[in-house]
Amino acid sequence: MSVSAQIGFLVVLALLAANLPFANQRIFLVGPQRSSKPLHWRLAELVVLYFVVGGIGLALENHSGQIAPQGWEFYAVTGTMFVTLAFPGFVYRYLMHRKH
Repeated sequence: MSVSAQIGFLVVLALLAANLPFANQRIFLVGPQRSSKPLHWRLAELVVLYFVVGGIGLALENHSGQIAPQGWEFYAVTGTMFVTLAFPGFVYRYLMHRKH
């Protein structure tokens, strides 16, 4: 897989993973179906999925060559980007008013 394909795959994966906590009512996809999952569980899932996607990105980088060292700036920027990617799911879950 080329480096551009790896980057595209990682961006699509991050977009899906960032919106996953807002798309379902199960805790970590394995818990029981709930009528409404609290926001703190959604945020915990978001943090865990950030590290999962980061681990996949690290594995892809290791596969293509040497891993570049990252400082706190890297994690601040990627964390902010991950939260930004989660915005559509948050809007769908909490800000769109649906008729019951």
